[in-house]
Amino acid sequence: MSNSFGQLFRITTWGESHGGGVGVVIDGCPPRIPLSEEDIQVDLDRRRPGQSDIVTPRKESDTCEILSGVFEGHTLGSPIAILVRNKDQRPSSYNEMKDKYRPSHADYTYDAKYGTRAWHGGGRASARETIGRVAAAAVAKKVLAKLYPGIEILAWVDSIQHLEANVDPATVTSEMIESNIVRTGDAQSVEPMIDLIKATRSDGNSVGGVVECVVRGVPAGIGNPIFAKLEAVLAQAMLSIPATKGFEIGSGFAGTKLTGVEHNDEFYMNGENVRTTTNHSGGVQGGITNGENISFRTAFKPTATIMTEQKTINKQHEDTELQGRGRHDACVLPRAVPIVEAMTALVLLDHALIQHAQCGPQWD
Repeated sequence: MSNSFGQLFRITTWGESHGGGVGVVIDGCPPRIPLSEEDIQVDLDRRRPGQSDIVTPRKESDTCEILSGVFEGHTLGSPIAILVRNKDQRPSSYNEMKDKYRPSHADYTYDAKYGTRAWHGGGRASARETIGRVAAAAVAKKVLAKLYPGIEILAWVDSIQHLEANVDPATVTSEMIESNIVRTGDAQSVEPMIDLIKATRSDGNSVGGVVECVVRGVPAGIGNPIFAKLEAVLAQAMLSIPATKGFEIGSGFAGTKLTGVEHNDEFYMNGENVRTTTNHSGGVQGGITNGENISFRTAFKPTATIMTEQKTINKQHEDTELQGRGRHDACVLPRAVPIVEAMTALVLLDHALIQHAQCGPQWD
């Protein structure tokens, strides 16, 4: 069903925004991988609400509990269950939304599909579901580090509405990104972006933007052709994140303005290493990595729940109006960064394990 992702490293997330908790079950994790709750908590803290004055003020520690699959600090090879309890629910904030559909949210479509929905906070459609993804990816990163020592997966806020950061994917560091609450790698863009988010929130409105991601240290040969192309699975992974509306890899849509002479990535030998003079392909050709950095961008729409009165309909399909309530991000971008990294790690590990199963280990 649609709550599971991956083939060999397979995750299933569960839980609703205002239920007892949310979490994930991971199946297919290799045994003997060192793992602790502290390893997982690092990335959960980057995703959690209430971490700064430009994100939702919902106060959740998002403290994780490993319920199974780990013994004496190492994975067993059996399913790993991770739980994060919901502590700061305020379901009363959503009473009006029980019968009225929020514009551009999943309220109406969930009712149309299932005939019922968890209307408190959006239920499964809430970004709170992504806790399970981030927790699972923390485990995936531990395995990836074993397979590809030195691998780096870095995402950052590339733009918010009309404000664009100037970040070099080849040199940006985690320290640069995490040094500011926006999570952009361009120090000059931090204050303008903060001011824009705060001003938008004061108006009861929201803004969107783009998260860019680079992966360094992945060897050539990872991925699959035809229907399971690496960029196709990355696109699926990114577009499964709440509020996403677009994905492009390498040159993306801008590549349509180039000729073949301009766009082709010419090969050359750098000692014993195969390299390309440019990276318009974004590190993937024919669905398989070529050894260059994987580079892609994901577009996020403005948050659907806003504090401005809007026209809508109710469950009886009558015209009405609704003003959003509750605690929501005016801009999801800063908290989306670790989620983009998480989905990237899940895709890469799954493909790495598939490569190992089909073609044998190539990292020895």
